[in-house]
Amino acid sequence: MSFSRIIREPVRQCREVCELAVGHGAPCRAAKLAAVVGTLLVIINQWEAVVGAGSMDWVKVALTYCVPYMVSTYTSVSKDLHLRREAETAVQRAHEEAQKIRFQKGAL
Repeated sequence: MSFSRIIREPVRQCREVCELAVGHGAPCRAAKLAAVVGTLLVIINQWEAVVGAGSMDWVKVALTYCVPYMVSTYTSVSKDLHLRREAETAVQRAHEEAQKIRFQKGAL
């Protein structure tokens, strides 16, 4: 395996992950989930501040929204990568089967 291939493959994979993370609807789905889950968690974790009996910790509020966003994005990218790999495998299998059939027809 050449050195350039060792470098190119992780770069290609990183580019693919980034494209999936910022495209294909992942940010919108993640934002919707973070809005719902984050709000519920803010109410649970900052209840005293919500009802006015304490002060709001804004760093914790921001993190409360960021964590579900990141988890949703990770899940979405993982699923999309898995489906792509399955599709690539299926195409490769179909190509190999077609070659076998062509070879068998040629041998007859």
